Amino acid sequence: MNDFTHIDSEGKVRMVDVTEKAFSERKAMAQGKIAMNSDTFEKIQNQSIKKGNVLETARIAGVMAAKKTSGLIPMCHPLNITHVAVDFFPDEKENAICIQASVRLRGQTGVEMEALTAVAVAALTIYDMCKSYDKSMIISDIRLMEKSGGKSGMYVRVDANRLSPE
Repeated sequence: MNDFTHIDSEGKVRMVDVTEKAFSERKAMAQGKIAMNSDTFEKIQNQSIKKGNVLETARIAGVMAAKKTSGLIPMCHPLNITHVAVDFFPDEKENAICIQASVRLRGQTGVEMEALTAVAVAALTIYDMCKSYDKSMIISDIRLMEKSGGKSGMYVRVDANRLSPE
């Protein structure tokens, strides 16, 4: 059982103790997408959704979610995040909005969960704001694209299926 960092030698769930870990700059970037029908996609692009500016609302929701990740994911540490960016890349061919979140801090634990949570909540916000037009929207491909810092160092997803033009 002690191969799992969130389980102690008796099988009890625990938060990992990072007290003695060195502070380092840590970054993470995650992506995901939400696909929809062409009418909904066009309404988002033209900012004609009744509830308001969908992407700016989703951007705010993503930033807020990154900051509140420790309140949602039981074993995540509360972090002093120093930067969050949530960006959107419309894909006209697929009638989809690609979502990218980047999170950064100087601390003792990584920000992968914060970046992933930002993407997920941004996608859910788009769904919520557009569900009266299109209940068939599909949220998919939420994944860590890269992270740096800490003991495990750098990770970059090797597949070629990046959602944004980066």
